[in-house]
Amino acid sequence: MSFSQKEGSLHMVSNPCIEVQTTSENRYSVPAWFAEVVIMAGYLKKKGLLEAFAQQVHLVRGRFGTYEPIDFLALLIGYAISGERTLADFFERLEPFETAFMALFGRRCLPHRSSLSRFLADVDRPCLEAFRTLFQQQTFAEGWTAETIGGIFDRQGRRSIVFDIDATRQAARQRALPCDPARPSARRRLDAVCAPGYRGRKRGEVVRTRTTALQMHTRQWVGTYAGKGNGDYRGELASALQAITTYLKCFAFLPEMALVRLDGQYGAVAVITQLILAGVPFVTRGRGYQLLEHPQIQLVLAHPPTASVTKMNSGEVVELFDGDWLELGEGLPQVRVIVARHRAPPSGQNIAVGKRVGEWVYELFLTTLAADGFLVEDVLELYYGRGAFEGVLADEDVEEDPDRWCSYSECGQELWQISCQWVWNLRLSLGKTMQGAELREIEWAPAKEAPAVLVPEENAP
Repeated sequence: MSFSQKEGSLHMVSNPCIEVQTTSENRYSVPAWFAEVVIMAGYLKKKGLLEAFAQQVHLVRGRFGTYEPIDFLALLIGYAISGERTLADFFERLEPFETAFMALFGRRCLPHRSSLSRFLADVDRPCLEAFRTLFQQQTFAEGWTAETIGGIFDRQGRRSIVFDIDATRQAARQRALPCDPARPSARRRLDAVCAPGYRGRKRGEVVRTRTTALQMHTRQWVGTYAGKGNGDYRGELASALQAITTYLKCFAFLPEMALVRLDGQYGAVAVITQLILAGVPFVTRGRGYQLLEHPQIQLVLAHPPTASVTKMNSGEVVELFDGDWLELGEGLPQVRVIVARHRAPPSGQNIAVGKRVGEWVYELFLTTLAADGFLVEDVLELYYGRGAFEGVLADEDVEEDPDRWCSYSECGQELWQISCQWVWNLRLSLGKTMQGAELREIEWAPAKEAPAVLVPEENAP
């Protein structure tokens, strides 16, 4: 039935195609995200992943009742898909459709919020690692081939797969507690998952660090590893490198095909040595500027720059110097050192990155990439390509926000974050299958001969 108004009067126009029905009973609207849950659950069931969940992810705990880990994993996957702000909002929207939701995963009863909380609190390390192993086995190659995962080709035609490893920190906002000797000592719920750490800002008392590994061409998540405070960044780096090796094995690639980009946190000598011993090529920013005093670097800086580049945003000219291969310490492996410098800002203004020496600001970049494949400007552009990683993190925050507190236990919170990455990878693979787009190729830079490298006189033949 439709309505039209003419000259101040209301006319009713009958339409036999429209039928209006009313009822006194509550009829809840289906959540907008429920259709995606139907698709995801059907896909997981068809691929046998629901059975794999049930058979490979186990947790030994008392008073489990009628529930199994698959019941709670289904909830976490649904929560990640929904995008609801809190678990309370998610359960409220899901309540009218709880039977249908659990039936999609082959289960009967929807666990209560408190049951999910207790399950996440009891998740132990073996259960978490079993879930992580299943994530690595089932999401890396699903929907992708060795040709469609992309790559970058150097000037000698060698192919590399670029990965980003970075750590993000989530601050925990906490209320002030009364300090009264007559009261018992206060205990905070986040003490099990957070600790004091560097946040780069004033807000927040304690933080939790999440180290993530991302395949830059397909935007697939390769892994997530978390810890209290600043975390064990070297141990998390070792785990991320192992996950990258697992990813490459899915496509029958050698570890040498990986090219890892890292920020200045990983530019210390000990971490550089760890990367070299792992046999993975890398590009990172150096943390220590003592190398600027090395005679070989001083000799290079005394000559004209190897190349100059102009920043697109500011128009600032950056001079680049190829310091060639250099030992970071006695008995340590060699790395290729690249020095970048630009004019220093007026005195009194702080610099975000680098070391001010006179009228110049110097930055160090360390890599194991050969000079015949990557010129100095190539290495700089490759490093600054990390800006795309920040874009992926921003998209992840909008779609899933994995840093939401889902559990006050370390393993439980990490289990939730792996679930988020699983949903992200599923969306990518299903979208790739649906669109069937051809692989896009971009010419990074025109062919250019590698210049001769300046060799110190004492090392000359």
